[in-house]
Amino acid sequence: MSDPRPQDPTCRELTLSRYEDVTAALADPALVPPPATPGPYGTVAWLRATVARFSAGEPHARRRALVVADLERLDPGELRALAAGGFDPDLRLRVVRTLARALGLADPEAVARDVKAVARAYFEPAPDDPAADAAVARLLPAMGDDDPETAANRIGLLVQACEATASLVEHARRSGGPAAALRDDPPIRAMRRSAARATEVGGVAVPAGAHVLLDLDAAREPGREPLAFGAPPRLCPGRSQALVIAEGILYGSSDPADTSQPPAEEPLTQAELAALIPEMIDHVLALADTWTAWDGRPLLNADGRTYTPHKAIRRVTDHLLDHWAELEARLAGEPTTPDHWHASNVTTPADLVPFTVADLDEARSRLTRLGRTWSLRVAALPEGQLDDSPGTGWSFRHIVCHLARAGFYYVDSVGPIEQQEAAR
Repeated sequence: MSDPRPQDPTCRELTLSRYEDVTAALADPALVPPPATPGPYGTVAWLRATVARFSAGEPHARRRALVVADLERLDPGELRALAAGGFDPDLRLRVVRTLARALGLADPEAVARDVKAVARAYFEPAPDDPAADAAVARLLPAMGDDDPETAANRIGLLVQACEATASLVEHARRSGGPAAALRDDPPIRAMRRSAARATEVGGVAVPAGAHVLLDLDAAREPGREPLAFGAPPRLCPGRSQALVIAEGILYGSSDPADTSQPPAEEPLTQAELAALIPEMIDHVLALADTWTAWDGRPLLNADGRTYTPHKAIRRVTDHLLDHWAELEARLAGEPTTPDHWHASNVTTPADLVPFTVADLDEARSRLTRLGRTWSLRVAALPEGQLDDSPGTGWSFRHIVCHLARAGFYYVDSVGPIEQQEAAR
């Protein structure tokens, strides 16, 4: 709170800006989102009055359950891969298109355009935008459900993701990642509440009908959970999906070996760092030397991901190329191009063919040269650039350590074939 104590008990406008007060307000059932004024069916005003976002009590619980049901059927790996592969300079279209595809909607391109049109009027208390109204009318039959409330809340899910997730990506690019953005540059800086009945927050009386501004930006505190997605019991149900989409746009396709958070730094000299990827490739090739005995049955690793010898080699190779392209672009002062690999999300027909001696020879030639290239590049970098690296993203030291760990992950998912065959 902007410490207005003692507070005038008749005050109709309050600003809360302390972490404890904001979280208390978000948990207080007497403080609800400003109610929406209903409008004709198929308009933005009708949409606002029908979605969970602007509801309270039993209607909110019922409508939130519809949104949660939609979110729960989204696979995080597929969602991240869709976000990585759907390049569009307009982040809002890209975010909505990703969700529309994941939800199985018939025309994701048209849905994305209409949702963006609705989004510009959605948070207006008295929306007056005929183009946005027309977009709502087109979206309703496109949601794939005849129940108006279900369709409305599916639209609401897409509309709220449109601005919030795109803003998260924009802020993450400035801050070094989604987690840093939530901490240091939150995409949502304020929320509004209305007192449905008299209550008290932090010892200050809030009269019925008062308008309350929750200053999320001012309420940030080091080491405490960011509030951009709200707080219980109205924590945004799409928080994890927003983060997955943001990470897909920023870092590329989903893969258990990849993460939006940099790996722990290793205290290696530059020479030791330069040797790290060739050492990983030695491990890859030592295991691959046993894979000509593979019986053709795909293997499941501890994360439930399917791997085969060809797939493991493919992932090691693609991963090295992806980060090599990133490093070179950053050194040249150019924007990086997100990867569009399907990563571990798919097992292709080529992944399932026998792994022959010729395949082993090809892998040895390819990976040995890639490892040598990485080693020479790392050794030639000015030492200061290892930790103070140009461009946006992990430090080059982090990238090298990450590549080494990921290579072990991919090939250890197959392991030595002779031992597996003996066990069978």
